Amino acid sequence: MKLALAACGVNAPGNFKFFISRIERFAAEAGLQGAELLVLPEYFSMVMAGAEIKSPDIAAELTYVVDRAEELIAAIVEIAKRHRLYILAGSVPMRNGTEILNRAPFIAPSGTIAYQDKQAMTRFEAEEWGITGGEGPRVFETSLGRIGISICYDSEFPLHVRAQVAAGAKLILIPSCTSTPAGFNRVRLSARARAVENQCYTAMVPLVGTAAWAGSIDTNIGHAALFTPCDEGFPDDGVAAAGPLNEPGLTFADVNFTAIDIVRANGNVLNHRDWAQKIPPCPIVELV
Repeated sequence: MKLALAACGVNAPGNFKFFISRIERFAAEAGLQGAELLVLPEYFSMVMAGAEIKSPDIAAELTYVVDRAEELIAAIVEIAKRHRLYILAGSVPMRNGTEILNRAPFIAPSGTIAYQDKQAMTRFEAEEWGITGGEGPRVFETSLGRIGISICYDSEFPLHVRAQVAAGAKLILIPSCTSTPAGFNRVRLSARARAVENQCYTAMVPLVGTAAWAGSIDTNIGHAALFTPCDEGFPDDGVAAAGPLNEPGLTFADVNFTAIDIVRANGNVLNHRDWAQKIPPCPIVELV
């Protein structure tokens, strides 16, 4: 399959319709290039708040997007249907009763939607926004194969991704939003580690750029990339594709699940097979 990884900029849109037109353009270009799956970043949805909010106010920005979440997702469903694409709509903060969850809507070309919640919250999400961790990892059965989603910080926890791989995922999508080089590297290096230890693909897709109007997404650092095992049939450094740092646009990358099957069966190492099924006992040994 061919992926279109959309590093999205954060310039304020003139209105909701203009914001949707940005996604439409990504989808149109992805389709023209033969991509079957378009991936948007974590919190790309926050950009639409710039249509009305002109100075930083993190509470107002969150409320604006939460109130329009269903309208946004409905619009992206129509884009997926129109362009016959799978679309991971990054992540969208959504109400769940009295709580707000950070949810990744995964949309099929038919318009069918399923969700992966972010499970582990960063300090900003929990302490300043009051966003709550949602349900645990899922795997999505698609016409392209089984795919997992691990939203940004979740990818830093090996067992989140391992549960998805154990359920048959060979590609893990990692939409991200990081405001510092350190944050970007935490997610980038975690994504690379998950690809090696599970012998799978991981695709990192960030929000990029600066937004003087925003408090929640004022600074965003990163680049889109597809990571692989470092073994036979894959790049020696495990980087199949990487876009330019901090520049919006699409990065295209090819995924071959047969190559994953081959390396898991006959690689120079067999990380997928050799993963411990349970945490071994770890005795404390006195050395004084």
